[in-house]
Amino acid sequence: MFSAFEWMLAMRYLRARRQEGFVSIIAWFSLMGIALGVATLIIVMAVMNGFRAELMNRILGLNGHISVYNQSRVMEDFDAQAIVVRGVPGVVSVTPMIEGQVMASVGNVSRGAVVRALRSDDIKNRPIIADNIEYGSLDAFGPDDTVAIGAELAKRLGLFVGEKVTLISPNGRATAFGTVPRMRAFRVVAIFKVGMFEYDSGFIFMPLHAAQVYFSMPEKVTNLEVFVEDPDKTKPIGHEIRKTLGIKARVHDWQQANSSFFNAIQVERNVMFLILTLIIIVAAFNIISSLIMLVKDKGADIAILRTMGATRGMIMRVFFLAGASIGVIGTFSGMILGLWVASNIELIRQWVQSITGAELFAAEIYFLTQLPAKIDPVEVVSVVLMGLGLSLFATIYPSWRAARTDPAEALRYE
Repeated sequence: MFSAFEWMLAMRYLRARRQEGFVSIIAWFSLMGIALGVATLIIVMAVMNGFRAELMNRILGLNGHISVYNQSRVMEDFDAQAIVVRGVPGVVSVTPMIEGQVMASVGNVSRGAVVRALRSDDIKNRPIIADNIEYGSLDAFGPDDTVAIGAELAKRLGLFVGEKVTLISPNGRATAFGTVPRMRAFRVVAIFKVGMFEYDSGFIFMPLHAAQVYFSMPEKVTNLEVFVEDPDKTKPIGHEIRKTLGIKARVHDWQQANSSFFNAIQVERNVMFLILTLIIIVAAFNIISSLIMLVKDKGADIAILRTMGATRGMIMRVFFLAGASIGVIGTFSGMILGLWVASNIELIRQWVQSITGAELFAAEIYFLTQLPAKIDPVEVVSVVLMGLGLSLFATIYPSWRAARTDPAEALRYE
């Protein structure tokens, strides 16, 4: 399709002599612009994908895919209802649970927290907790005076395994002198760190029987946590659970509970894609401007080639190759750079933090303790094709203009 002469001439035009250095500089800036645009787009998309995937893994690992409540605030025959829910197609497991708000206090330090009460076997069978115990062991979890606490919350309270934390519930006992908050000391037997700041800094796990006594809910729970085979199919399974349990059941799935959060991530991801695409478009315009300047600078060369028998198609292919080389090299250089940075994003973040001393990824703001990245091959291919497409499209007009150059006019002004 392209002759060796056309390749040789196109590469020669890209290696400008001293008096043509300005055109060459613009071509190099165009190449770097394409490379940085493609690399930035791949990196940002990978981080956004990783951020969403990590949050989903932690949210769906710690929370059930579906929560089942009664119309009243408590469930009395929860084991019988759990057996019924387990029979619904698509349901993997059902866990009775008590959830309540408390104030955790150690000495003069107090922090708000969420208590989640599960049976000892249920919490040991939850990998996101059982596999992320930093200190202590869940083997000691079970007696009524024991709890497992998040690492960040333990750090703020100054707690260690074996020490006691006082939990204060706002739903206290009614007395002749008013409502008295419930207070009880619990021994910390395990400290977990799931890697999501919200959970590590605000969750306490307690044995189910201890919570029933503490919250004055004998033989009762607040809800059932349901895990299903496919988290994306919670709506039809939730509808089937509601139909099975009757009108008194209320079903709330993870998509409803976190819809605003994940919608915000998706909107931000789309906006970032559009903004970063503009970098590639600007670089494509640079290719157009550099090639137009190259065509104007090489007007006499084009005229001489035409008089020597070169066709318009040959001239067009020469300048097309010159512009396409910038786009192709820039796109694949950006792809390699983007994949390398995305694969090592956490190491790079830590290195930059150690050099600058600034915190680049605050866990309190971004929920996660590490900067995640998940490379999607389909997205990488899409970005590369977009970069190549814009680059090749940018070469069409300058190449056509070079082919339309009139030899007589070009030589007249030399």
